[in-house]
Amino acid sequence: MYKIEINSGEEIIETLTNFLKKHGITEGAIVSVIGATGSCKVTSMHKNDAKKIIEKEYHEPLEITGTGEIENGIPHIHAVFGREDQSAIHGHLEWGNVTDWFVHVYLLPLETKSA
Repeated sequence: MYKIEINSGEEIIETLTNFLKKHGITEGAIVSVIGATGSCKVTSMHKNDAKKIIEKEYHEPLEITGTGEIENGIPHIHAVFGREDQSAIHGHLEWGNVTDWFVHVYLLPLETKSA
């Protein structure tokens, strides 16, 4: 298992993608994401049409927790973000900028085999 540290001034998906390329990881489980962002973009599905994607950016400090997978070298993270007022934001993480704190991603690489 890898612990990937994403520090202030770095973007989560970009930093994670670079790590995957550097280590030749194409498949894996993102077991845990924890930390805080200063801004992010999250997508979710429309309640009346699951194929209609809703995009929203947030520019405020948000605590993050999440899980996901690596498929063909591409990270896919579903996350929940905690706001100052204790409400939550959730969805697919498109990007997240780390500003004041850090984000840690715990990654378990997988080998794929045909049956």
